[in-house]
Amino acid sequence: MKNHWRKLGLLYTPQATGRHQKLASHAANPLPVQVAGDIYRIFYSGRDEQNRSSVGAVDIDIKERTIVQDYYEPFFEHGQAGCYYSDGISIGSLYHVNGVRYILFMGWQNPPDQHWRGDIGRLLLTNDLMLKLVDDIPLMSSDLVDPLSLSYPWVQASSAGGFDMWYGSTLAWDAGNGEMLHAIHHATSKDGEFWIKNGLAIPYEIGRAQAFSKPTVLHGESNEYEMWFSYRCGSGKKYRIGYARSVDRLNWILDLPSSGIDVSPSGWDSEMIEYPYVFRHRDQVYMLYNGNGYGLSGFGLALLERE
Repeated sequence: MKNHWRKLGLLYTPQATGRHQKLASHAANPLPVQVAGDIYRIFYSGRDEQNRSSVGAVDIDIKERTIVQDYYEPFFEHGQAGCYYSDGISIGSLYHVNGVRYILFMGWQNPPDQHWRGDIGRLLLTNDLMLKLVDDIPLMSSDLVDPLSLSYPWVQASSAGGFDMWYGSTLAWDAGNGEMLHAIHHATSKDGEFWIKNGLAIPYEIGRAQAFSKPTVLHGESNEYEMWFSYRCGSGKKYRIGYARSVDRLNWILDLPSSGIDVSPSGWDSEMIEYPYVFRHRDQVYMLYNGNGYGLSGFGLALLERE
């Protein structure tokens, strides 16, 4: 079957008036957590005037597509100078370990006179839907497998037992065409705590799809694994949402034309689309995603329709 995402429109754009300075602009990397029924608390990364990101949230009725409550204060702020999330927090995914819920994130560092870089950190999602930092050190950081920088993790329980993680890894800041090589890597864990890195997961193509970010994985009805992600190609073209598929979650086929979603002719997502989050709700599959300006224009909602 062919994928087609029916866009349901712009869901949320933060208003600057009355908001905390740490959430002055942007609503990037939306992540939904069900509160009750059709109500979801959607966490996102907002920015201050120095472009440092912290975590905000809004409660939204997914069916009615209406705002139930907007929170003007951050749920978790970027850290102090010197820590691994000193210059921002970009949300990855939610997963459960023995009844405990965690949200993984990319922690940004932007040292003076050096290239920016990231590590993967972890927040605890409490029963009252608040956020607490789990560790003062990253859950995963750079090494021989991931030599430069890590980003946007997605974790889910594996049908084979344990957990899978897909995450971004910078292999080169410039692949020779003015664009970085930032691939999607895979890791596994028996307990959700300690991870074994397995290296490259999704094949890349220099000049076509070489700067990946924000994987989101769906285990489909046909027992096939599907992944949507952001990507750039190095031609100056802005982010698009791509697609890959796998029958065993380990070996993936890059299938960009099957993503089922592209930029709109005009409006808030006409220049770029990125940072997808795919989730099931009441037997339907939805995607939260960002548009123009890396989340400056807010985030929207789309519904998956198979053709």
